[in-house]
Amino acid sequence: MPTSSGTGLAAMIRTWRNRLPPSAAALPVAHGRRALGLRREELADLAGASVDYIVRLEQGRATTPSAAVVASLARALQLSTAERDHLYRLARLAPPANGTISDHLTPGVQRVLTRLGDVAVAVFAADWQLVWWNHGWAGLVGDPSASPPRLRNFARDRFPLDDGPTHLARWPVTEADREATDAAVVCDLRRATGRYPQDERLATLIRELSANTRFARLWATGGVAAHREDQKTINHPAVGPVTVDCDVLTDGDFDLKIVIMTALRGSEDETKLRLTAVAGQPTNAPI
Repeated sequence: MPTSSGTGLAAMIRTWRNRLPPSAAALPVAHGRRALGLRREELADLAGASVDYIVRLEQGRATTPSAAVVASLARALQLSTAERDHLYRLARLAPPANGTISDHLTPGVQRVLTRLGDVAVAVFAADWQLVWWNHGWAGLVGDPSASPPRLRNFARDRFPLDDGPTHLARWPVTEADREATDAAVVCDLRRATGRYPQDERLATLIRELSANTRFARLWATGGVAAHREDQKTINHPAVGPVTVDCDVLTDGDFDLKIVIMTALRGSEDETKLRLTAVAGQPTNAPI
């Protein structure tokens, strides 16, 4: 039942939407704009939801959003960890517990990401689940938004269980040392199992990937390490092959992996990389 209180789910979503300026979400600010915060359609786009559903939430006609929707709203609204947990409780859901993998981006991390402009960047959770990407990333490797959220996982793409398409890269990608990168990803997943032994999503991922013979072979080595860097060549359909350095930065609090792809300054690859952003896919990067 809709609540008349200013502290319920509907009121808090409106409050958080109204306080977030579009510039904080890297959205253009039109001249003469009256709204200081996000418009409903902008929040819907950022959260990957329909405008109608945002309207229903804010009017109190939808009161039980799923955990996935709540997580997307928390990212889109750039909530603090405490605010995110409050949003979960208002939606009658248990907040993510300590010891489970977090998909949450803090406001500070989001500000850093938006200031990177068209640099190709994406954020993955500790289990290599994609939680955020920008226009530059979509332009370079293709827009992942057409794939179901559950399948947007880097490890799933590296160790497929069938002959279907990949879900994070829309065109062919080659690496300087694929075997080394595969081993690094597997070792990184084992490291995550030590940090998050109670996380069911991670446990399910490991069980499913174990059906892949390459994954099973690498998993059996027992290696533990973090994946930090490699070099890739993306065969882009508009600009041709683009060779980039891929660096992985880690957020210490939530073990998020910030993946940045750049090219050597002044090189032909840097020029191509810039062109991919111009020719890229129209996306605002939320999940």
